[in-house]
Amino acid sequence: MLRSKVESADRRLEALRSATQELRAPESTKEGGVIMAKLELSAAARRGGQTEGAAAARALRAAPRRSARALETSREAAKLKARGKVKTKELAIFTRQFSVMINAGLPLVQCLEILAGQQQNKTFSKVLTGTRATVEGGSTLANALRQYPRVFDALYTNMVEAGETGGILDGILQRLSTYIEKAVKLRRAVQSAMIYPAAVLGIAAGVIFLLLWKVVPIFATLFVGLDVALPLPTRIVIGLSHAVASFAWILVAGACVAGYALKRYYRTPGGRMMIDSLILKLPVLGLVMRKIAVARFTRTLGTLISSGVPMLEAMEITARTSGNAVIERAILQVRSAVEQGRTLVDPLRETGVFPNMVVQMIGVGEQTGALDAMLQKVGDFYEEEVDAAVADLLTAMEPIMILFLGTVVGGIVISMYLPLFTLIGKLAG
Repeated sequence: MLRSKVESADRRLEALRSATQELRAPESTKEGGVIMAKLELSAAARRGGQTEGAAAARALRAAPRRSARALETSREAAKLKARGKVKTKELAIFTRQFSVMINAGLPLVQCLEILAGQQQNKTFSKVLTGTRATVEGGSTLANALRQYPRVFDALYTNMVEAGETGGILDGILQRLSTYIEKAVKLRRAVQSAMIYPAAVLGIAAGVIFLLLWKVVPIFATLFVGLDVALPLPTRIVIGLSHAVASFAWILVAGACVAGYALKRYYRTPGGRMMIDSLILKLPVLGLVMRKIAVARFTRTLGTLISSGVPMLEAMEITARTSGNAVIERAILQVRSAVEQGRTLVDPLRETGVFPNMVVQMIGVGEQTGALDAMLQKVGDFYEEEVDAAVADLLTAMEPIMILFLGTVVGGIVISMYLPLFTLIGKLAG
């Protein structure tokens, strides 16, 4: 009788195998559900507590449901990769709340469900819902987050993986939230350093363009009627005005094409290296950008090492998130030297990118075994340096920009009034 039951179960397993082959619409998403259906059927047949036909029917019904959920999750992940954006500030708030909830002892799936319902950003809410579904299906949190690389970068997912492995996920999330908040502060410093001069130059270009396009032609028509000999500055301005009036749209289109071409060139490895190198060599702005890069490097590397990420992997992630091609190349060179068995100090000094004080402090941290703490201290110091440097930069650029605007706009206005002064002098004589 036992043999007949086993033979009957084998026959039904074979029937299930042939039936599930027809269900394989996308092979990658159906496979997990079919395997689980087979396991459920064999377990039910061994227990003998239920009929084999009912077990087979339930397994066949469960397989498509699991496959549909997996397919829906993968499709949703693909859609979110193509569209939607999550702000860094939103990510920092989520990470801080997530760490508090994990520390309070709430289950991981419940935390993700609660946080997904609290998000005002619909894209972020869908990301967290998809992450919760993947974790609920048996995946680790780090692998679930890796489905959304536009939201959770390599640094984030690697630190989460280290926290899961070491059983200190709440502490790692606290470090991540602190890191993201400081990264937001650094980004604002970069924006303050770059946006102000760019905005002033843009406004100056617009004012000059408007004067040459609309105002100067009125004076030029007046001078033709007066039949006055024009000074050289006036002739130059009128010539520029004629060029702008004749080729205005060509100039605008050329500026747009040049900006687009520069953007595309910056996306190439050689273009990014050249432009980033020029930025670091600028007189005042270059010093600020170098300090920002050093602060980001030390903060990122210190956070990764203190979280338990291996040194070589931490340096690779730090290089990718450095934000400057010159700094990235230097970090990768240091990583290659460390991989060959060397310490950090000598390769850092050989790059010539990092200040001597940073190299010395990192060397002290290596010798004392407190490299992560030393890197964090260096990061704190350079973040304060960045704040002071940005304030000095803005203070120094204000009079420079005012002088530039006054010289250019005032020069155009004076050149237009010079013939009138000449005419008034003749009439007075």
